[in-house]
Amino acid sequence: MSFGYTPGITVLKDVSFCIPSGSSGCIVGPNGGGKSTLLKLMLGLLSPTTGTIRIAGKTPVKSRSRIGYMPQYHQLDASFPASVLEVAMMGRITPFTFFRHSKKDRQKALQALETVGIADLADRSFAGLSGGQRQRVLIARALAGDPELLLLDEPTANIDPGAEEKFYATLNELRKQMTVITVSHDMGFVNRETDLVICVNRSVTLHQATDFTAEAANEVYHHHVNMIKHDHSCFCHCKKEHDN
Repeated sequence: MSFGYTPGITVLKDVSFCIPSGSSGCIVGPNGGGKSTLLKLMLGLLSPTTGTIRIAGKTPVKSRSRIGYMPQYHQLDASFPASVLEVAMMGRITPFTFFRHSKKDRQKALQALETVGIADLADRSFAGLSGGQRQRVLIARALAGDPELLLLDEPTANIDPGAEEKFYATLNELRKQMTVITVSHDMGFVNRETDLVICVNRSVTLHQATDFTAEAANEVYHHHVNMIKHDHSCFCHCKKEHDN
């Protein structure tokens, strides 16, 4: 598969990979490498210039009901006058909803809020929440539709370390139930339970997380990356070649 926004300018070229159902992965790569474009292609918001994409054997557009998506919360209007439960129920909207939610929709939204540990905030205003709480609400919105594939765009951006730890605890539980793909800006955190590291820089290469090395990271970022592995995570620090 290849894609370009304008003729003659290719953003992603000769991309070919398969993510097994039930696995988890982290999409990493430099700014401008094509991470967001790849995500939009997987969501069916963009169509490949050449080649095809299949989600569970169908095009992304036909598989949308099986995909849950959490955008970066700062891309949304946080002042939107809606309660936490109302935002979560947005994940139940279909072409046949006609702006009315059923009792089942409400139950599914409440169940999703319970899954991410914020059912007690259901009646709170979304605008009044912290960054970490908003992230959880958006995950609940994605879960409310009972997805088989969960796509999370920069899920830990702009949240404090304490909220980040809680998020990863929630994510580890979700990985047991569905295919989960996260998008990371800078490889700052690769969780030990992630199966795949999906490196995007115009092309795409897949690595088993257990085998992902600093050398592999260097090929993506084109400069030195120091990696420190320990029991809980793998932290990566990018440094220019002449740095100490």
